[in-house]
Formats: sequence, C-alpha cells, structure tokens
Amino acid sequence: MTEGTSCYQVFVSHSSIDAWVAKQLSRHLEGCGAETFLDVNDIEHGDDFDEAIVNAAERSMELVVLLTPWSKDRHYVWMEIGMFRGARKRVVGLLHGVKPSDIATDERIPVVLKKIDLVNLNDVDSYLAQLKRRTNGGRNGGA
Repeated sequence: MTEGTSCYQVFVSHSSIDAWVAKQLSRHLEGCGAETFLDVNDIEHGDDFDEAIVNAAERSMELVVLLTPWSKDRHYVWMEIGMFRGARKRVVGLLHGVKPSDIATDERIPVVLKKIDLVNLNDVDSYLAQLKRRTNGGRNGGA
C-alpha cells in the first residue's frame, strides 16, 4: 500500500508454509478493490518485522487469517488476531485443511475465533462479494 493513501486495506495472516495460498488469496482480495498487506510481499530484507506487522495492522481495516494445520501453531497469527480484536476491527477466518470442529475443540485457540463465522476456503466467494461491497469495488477507497 502506498503511504498516505486511504484505500481499504486487508491484512492477510498466514503460516509461511501457506505462502502460495496466501498470495493467491491476496490477488483475489485486490480484485475486489482492496489493498492488501502480505508479509512475503510487503516486508523487505532488513526491515523490522514486528514493527512492519504492527504498522500494517494499524493501517488495515480488517484481517483475513488463513487457518490451516500449520498456522494454528504460529504465534504471529495469534498476535495479529489479538491486535485486530483489540482495535475492534473485523476478523475473518478462512479454513483450509481444518474443520470448524477442529477450531472449536482446540483449547489453545482463542475464544474469539470460536465466536466468529468461519469461512471454508472453498466458499471464499461469499466473503469476496461482501468485501467488494465494503470497498465499493474499489471506486471510493472503501469509504
């Protein structure tokens, strides 16, 4: 995202093992008129990783978290969810390789994820349609 712009930005959280899927997801989000923050695309070598994450979370309007067997063990995923929930921003969980029951019964997973409507990655089109309405298809920066 270009500094100083007011586009609707979506932060994409994922495990490094899921980077390819996250990149594809980011492309689809951008096709709905959103800017995206994706660490593998937007953090350069030598950048302060934690600072870049916090700054991007502050600029972003919502978080899309790719919930997979690998991301459930990634502490950054939980930190990012906490930042967005603490700021009262939208958190969307996309399930890939896990079932809602896996989330509901795992005692390590924060209660917040057990309370939101999780979306199966195969059903992501419904989320993308909602996002497109929020961004007004990119026509007015999501205002």
